[in-house]
Amino acid sequence: MKPRHLSRWILLADLCWAAAALFCSDVLRYGMTWNRADRIAIHRLLPFLAATWILWTVFSSWMKLDCFSGGWRFPAVMSHVFLATGGLMGLLLGAGYLAQRFVSRLALAYFGVLLYLGFLGIRYAARSMLRSRFLAGAVRKVTIVGTGRVARELALKIERHPEMLCKVVGFLFPADDGVHLNVTPESAKASTTVPTLGVIELLRAQQTDELILALDKPAWPEILNLTGQCREHGIHVSFVPEPYELYLSKLDLIDVDGLPLLQLQDPAVSYAFWSYWKRGMDIGLGSLLLVIAMPALLPAVIRLHWIKGRAVREETRCGQNGGLFSMLRLNVDRPANHASRFERMLEKLSLTELPQLWNVVRGDMALVGPRPESPQRVQCYSEWQRQRLIVKPGITGLAQVHGLREQHSSEEKARFDLQYLLNPSPLTDVSLLLQTLWTLAIRLIRYPRLSPAITASTEAGFNELTSPFLQETLQGAHRSQSSAD
Repeated sequence: MKPRHLSRWILLADLCWAAAALFCSDVLRYGMTWNRADRIAIHRLLPFLAATWILWTVFSSWMKLDCFSGGWRFPAVMSHVFLATGGLMGLLLGAGYLAQRFVSRLALAYFGVLLYLGFLGIRYAARSMLRSRFLAGAVRKVTIVGTGRVARELALKIERHPEMLCKVVGFLFPADDGVHLNVTPESAKASTTVPTLGVIELLRAQQTDELILALDKPAWPEILNLTGQCREHGIHVSFVPEPYELYLSKLDLIDVDGLPLLQLQDPAVSYAFWSYWKRGMDIGLGSLLLVIAMPALLPAVIRLHWIKGRAVREETRCGQNGGLFSMLRLNVDRPANHASRFERMLEKLSLTELPQLWNVVRGDMALVGPRPESPQRVQCYSEWQRQRLIVKPGITGLAQVHGLREQHSSEEKARFDLQYLLNPSPLTDVSLLLQTLWTLAIRLIRYPRLSPAITASTEAGFNELTSPFLQETLQGAHRSQSSAD
C-alpha cells in the first residue's frame, strides 16, 4: 500500500468514526430511548458532524494526521491527535456559542473523548495491519549501495516508516580497486566479495525489488554499469542526491528537457515571527512550569546542599549564534553510577534539569530547540552542523524525543535538529512538549518497579515479553531523556 493511499484510507475511517461517535455520544447522554425530544437533540448535533468532517479533512492535510510522515512513534501519534482533536472541539464549541444554538455540553464532551480514542485506535489498527503484512513477507526488499553515514541513516529512516512496506536486506559497496562490489547480506556477519557480473545474480537470489544508491563518492563507471543491469532485470533504482547536507532547504525537482535539476528553496517560515511567538510561550509556560516544579525542586535542592554543600552548578554551553551562557543543573555527577540512590533517582527522572527552566525564563534557552553543547564540541562543528545554532537551544527537542542523548554524536543530533528547523511551528513545539511529558510520565511509573539491573534484563528479553505497542512506548521512555545533551 502506498503512503498516499494509506493516508486516504485513514481519513475515510476517521470520517466514518466521527459519525459513529456522534451517535454513541447521543446514546450516552440520552440513553437508548428514541422519542421526539431525543430526535430533536440528535438533529441539533448534525451540523456539528458536518463541521467535524470539513475541519478534520483540513486538519488531516495540514498536520499530516496519518501520523506516519515523520516516522511511526506512538507518543507522537498521541500528541498530534490530541492537539488536532482539541483544536477541533474548540472550534465546534466556539461556533455553537456564536450560533446561540442549545446543544448538550455533556454530549459534546462525550463526542470529543470518543473522537480522540477512536482516532488513536484507527492509527494503531493501521500500524498493526502494516506489521502483519510485514511479518507475512508482503514487503519490497531493498538493497542499499553504500555503507557510510548516508546509507546507515537511510536504513534507519526506512525502518521508522512501516507504511513504506520496505525491508533492507543488505548493503553493497565498491571495493578499493573499483572492480568488485562487497556484498553484506542481512544474514551474514562478515562481508563477502563477488565480481560485478555476479551481483545481479545475488540480488535476484535475494529477491531484491529496489536498489538505492547512497554513496558519498560514487564509483560512477561501476555504479552506472550496475544500474543498467538492474533496470534490465526489472529491479527499480533510486538514489540519494549529493550533497545530502543541503536537505535543510526545501527541494523542487525541475525537468529541463530530460535533465533533472534540484532547486533549493528557503523554508517558507518567518523566523522573526516564530522567535517572537516562542519567546512569549517560553516566558508564560516556562514560568508556570517553574512554579509547578517547585514542590519537587526545593526538597532536592535542600538535600543536595546538605550532602554536597552546593545544590546547583553552572556549566558553560553555546547558545544562539554560538554565544556562551551558564546552563543550570542540579549538582549531580553524570553518570551517577557511583552516586547515592537519591542522586541516581534525580538523574533517572531528569529532575537534574529542572533549574534550566530559569534559563528559559531568563532568555538563555527555549523550552523546545536543539540541546546546547559545550564549546569544545561546537569548535568541531562543520558548517552544516553550525546551522543548529541559528536558534536558541532548548530543554527538549526532536532529537531527544527520538532517544538521542549525550553519548550520541553531534552529527546524529544535528540531523534531527535541522529537520525541526525545516518546518518550525507552534504546533510542533507543543507536540514535542507533550511527547516529553509522556516520556517522563512513563519513566516515573516504571522507576519504582525496576532497578537498573532488572531494567537491563528486561530490555534483553523485551521482544519476547511485550507487545509491539508496549515495546515502543516503554523503550522510548527508558532511553529518551528530554534533558539529555
